[in-house]
Amino acid sequence: MTGVKLGDRFAQIGCAHGGRLAAVARQVGLSGHSVAVVPDEASASRARKGATQAGVLVDVETASPTELPLPDASFDLVVVDETGGLLAGMSAADRDATTREVLRVLKPGGRLMIIANGQPTGLSALFSRAAAPPLDGSSGFRVDGFRSVRKLAEREGLIFVEGIKTRQ
Repeated sequence: MTGVKLGDRFAQIGCAHGGRLAAVARQVGLSGHSVAVVPDEASASRARKGATQAGVLVDVETASPTELPLPDASFDLVVVDETGGLLAGMSAADRDATTREVLRVLKPGGRLMIIANGQPTGLSALFSRAAAPPLDGSSGFRVDGFRSVRKLAEREGLIFVEGIKTRQ
């Protein structure tokens, strides 16, 4: 779903599921670069465990998403893992700061993807106790600085939203 390819530079903010992080990191290969910026040690542990189990290299940094420890204009793709409520738990000012940081680290024409909880489907819908609210403007990013913001898909209880950084 992310569309990354061998040699791309990929950063993920948050890590509610180490396996998803590893699946994307596997696609960039050894010629690319994968980084996870996570807010706490529990998320860092999930990221390291997912990478180790998949046999991929991922640099893990513990930092606030409002101040990413990453260089300017250096990533082809930034994935925000909202499945753990990272953005929803932030104030509007912190979400705006996180948006500015994502724009700063993305290359011109680079892509932002937000992965969020959607409505469960299949067997998981039968066993879930409560449906997660879909991603909307109140829990997502402002779209300033991004073009072609769109929902790519809703699959297996997840929503994938993409935006492309404008070329300057």
